Amino acid sequence: MVKRRLTLSFNLQDMRALLLVNPKATSTHQRTRDVLIRALGAAVDLSVEETAYRGHAGVLAGTAHAKGFEAVAVLGGDGTINETVNGLLEGQPDERAAERPALIVIPGGSANVFARALGLPNNPVEATGAVLEALRDERRKTIGLGQAIWHDEVSGPDPGADAGPDHHRSRYFTFCAGLGYDAEVVRAVEGMRSAGLRALPSLYVNTAVRHFFATDRRRPAMRLRRPNQPDVEGIFMAIVSNTSPWTYAGSRPINPTPWASFETGLDLLGLRKMGLPTFLGLARQIVAERRGLPTGKHLVQLHDEAEFTFLASRPVAFQLDGDYLGEHEWVVFRSIPDALQVLV
Repeated sequence: MVKRRLTLSFNLQDMRALLLVNPKATSTHQRTRDVLIRALGAAVDLSVEETAYRGHAGVLAGTAHAKGFEAVAVLGGDGTINETVNGLLEGQPDERAAERPALIVIPGGSANVFARALGLPNNPVEATGAVLEALRDERRKTIGLGQAIWHDEVSGPDPGADAGPDHHRSRYFTFCAGLGYDAEVVRAVEGMRSAGLRALPSLYVNTAVRHFFATDRRRPAMRLRRPNQPDVEGIFMAIVSNTSPWTYAGSRPINPTPWASFETGLDLLGLRKMGLPTFLGLARQIVAERRGLPTGKHLVQLHDEAEFTFLASRPVAFQLDGDYLGEHEWVVFRSIPDALQVLV
C-alpha cells in the first residue's frame, strides 16, 4: 500500500521545490531519506539541502523565494520545521500567505506535533504518500501562526516601554509555547538529549514527574495582562496553543486547549495552584478523549485571543515549539492569522 502511494505517476515538474533535510532526524535513516527524496523528485523539480547547524533551515528557507522556489519541504522534527517557518516569514515579512513559498511537511522527529496536527501520518513514508496526493490534487491549507516577542536579555524594559526594535526578539510558533513549569521540563529534557538520551515519551513523562516535586510550588511568578482587562495574578505555568493537541505521549494526544485551531487566535491554559491534587486532576482531564475545556477553580483559560502578555516577578523558563529559549521576565504573544500555506 505504501509503495503504491509513493509511485503515483503525475507530472508537476514545473513546480520548483526546495527540500530541507535534517540528517540527525530521529525517526529516519539514510535509506529512508533516499527513498523519500526520489519520490518527491519524481513529482517536482527538487533541490535538496542538508542542514548543518542550528538555525540553518531558517537561513535556507529565508532565501527560497528569491531563488525562485514555489515550495519548501522539510524532512525533520518540530524544531527544524519551526526554523523553516520562521525563515519563510522573515524572508517575506510583508507578503500574504499565497505569495510565500508553500510549506511541505514530512515528519522526521520524535513527536512530530505540527505534522500530526495537520492530519499527516506520523510515519515519514506514509506522510510522503499523503504529500504526493496533495501535490497531485493541488490541495493547500492556509493556517495561522503564533508569534512571541521578548527582550533579548533575561531582564528588560516593560513591553509597553519604547525600547526600540533592536532590543526585542521575536519568533513565530506553529503549535505551542510555554512559560514556567512546562518550559522547565523542556529545558531538562534538552539537557538529557544533549547527553545522548533519546527523546522518547517516557523521558518526558519521567522528567515531568521528577521536576514537579523539585519545582517551587509556593511562589507563583507570573501575571497575565490583556487589553482593557484586569491583570490575573499568581500564575505558575502557562501553555499557549496555536492548535490542538498540545503534544503527544506516544500515540496519545495531550490536549489542555481542545478548542485551539489553525483557523482561530491563540488559546491559553494557565495554572494558579501547583498542589498535587490540582495537578493530577488536570492531568486526568487533558489526556482523556474529551471535547470540552478542562474544569477547575485554579485554571486560567482563554480562547481565540489576538494578543496577551505575561509578566513575571522573576525570570521564568520559556519554550516555543518544544525549543527552550532561556528565562525571561515578560513575553508578548500574538496571533498571526492566514500566515502560511501548507500542502496537505
